[in-house]
Amino acid sequence: MAEELTPETPDESSEEPIKQRKNGLYPEVSDELAESMKSGWADTELHGLEPIAQAAHTARRRAALSARFPGERLVVPAGNLRTRSNDTEYAFRASTEYAYLTGDQSHDGVLVLEPVGDGHEATVYLLPRSDRENGEFWLDAQGELWVGRRHSLAEAGQLLGIPAKDVRELPQQLREATGQVRTVRGHDAGIEAALTDKVTAERDEELRVFLSEARLVKDEFEIAELQKACDATARGFEDVVKVLDKAEATSERYIEGTFFLRARVEGNDIGYGSICAAGPHATTLHWVRNDGAVRSGELLLLDAGVETTELYTADVTRTLPINGRFNELQRKIYDAVYEAQEAGIAAVRPGAAYRDFHDAAQRVLAARLVEWGLLGDLDVEKVLELGLQRRWTLHGTGHMLGMDVHDCAAARRETYVGATLEPGMCLTVEPGLYFQADDLTVPEEYRGIGVRIEDDILVTEDGNRNLSAALPRRSDEVEAWMAGLKG
Repeated sequence: MAEELTPETPDESSEEPIKQRKNGLYPEVSDELAESMKSGWADTELHGLEPIAQAAHTARRRAALSARFPGERLVVPAGNLRTRSNDTEYAFRASTEYAYLTGDQSHDGVLVLEPVGDGHEATVYLLPRSDRENGEFWLDAQGELWVGRRHSLAEAGQLLGIPAKDVRELPQQLREATGQVRTVRGHDAGIEAALTDKVTAERDEELRVFLSEARLVKDEFEIAELQKACDATARGFEDVVKVLDKAEATSERYIEGTFFLRARVEGNDIGYGSICAAGPHATTLHWVRNDGAVRSGELLLLDAGVETTELYTADVTRTLPINGRFNELQRKIYDAVYEAQEAGIAAVRPGAAYRDFHDAAQRVLAARLVEWGLLGDLDVEKVLELGLQRRWTLHGTGHMLGMDVHDCAAARRETYVGATLEPGMCLTVEPGLYFQADDLTVPEEYRGIGVRIEDDILVTEDGNRNLSAALPRRSDEVEAWMAGLKG
């Protein structure tokens, strides 16, 4: 990795030259070199750009936001780069609210809806192309020659369908602004500081909640992106099955790396930390260390999802026999979870209560635990009343899915878990059974077995559609699928 000449971006109000790196090999820039770097560059401005694919959808989303908060200035930041180590940054991921409303993913971007008449006028504030006159483009750590070309403000305006202005001027404008303001907190400390005497936590929370609830029902663009994410994820699972022998020779990290390659090739990234849990690690719900052994005869619980370039993620889990065949006990537990998932998926339909799919799946699992003699002489109804099945089922049976893997998390309870399902909602159905390695209440042969099956389910007008149906679920189908991939 090349060493930057400077890690700092110049203050827009300063006329001083860009500072040189403390320990750089070039202590200064000669006047002659500085003058040379100002000229001799071709004009690369792009003209006649077409709006991005979702521009019409983001415009509609902004209109709904405008209607909800008439007469108020609304400020939605993308967020800033975060330092990973010294002068390197974490990969940037724009805030969900900003990307949802603009389609843009630029760091430091800010969407401002300015009240005008009965509505709002939207402006996206961005960093312009790095300055060639003061040397920023080649001297600064975020300059064009170091990290790549940013769109000009004119180009960004054409692509996003929103007028674009220089974000470096925004803090002062916000400090001078009057009237009621709301902002989405937690992404840009500089913007929040400029608004500190103009906002309240209560009003800002109302904005955050509204934007979370706005994503409960997906539009056709979002549904297509989720399908794309699921299709890529299915191919990632196929990739993993093909290299299980290499994972056995190394560790769970071979699985993690294999899936990550598919996510980077076909999408933006993984949508969350991949859970590559082999053997008893499968009983840890969010096992992301992925440093354990992969052994023939045990199960692999793989919970992973590709995030598309537009930031929509899949969230799929399959529990696979590492050697390609379930043993008798593994199959019994797996089939119970499959039966529970089938009951849960069948309960997903418009007009159903959100929690119906959870209750349906839990009832099946409770019945199997009673049947296996793990709950004494209690009947299923009493087990469910007391929640005793939760010792082994542990978690809820699903959650909303979209731009965030646990999407719409700020929504009010009555609009989420207390709500009725509508066409366009997308959720996971993911029952599981987990018998901890140290659980003395179950027979020894159960201990260390964990099974989860998870699919991404779209509520349709007449029922539901399994977006991740390309991956088999029934135990015999899983075995046949694995055998075919291994040749």
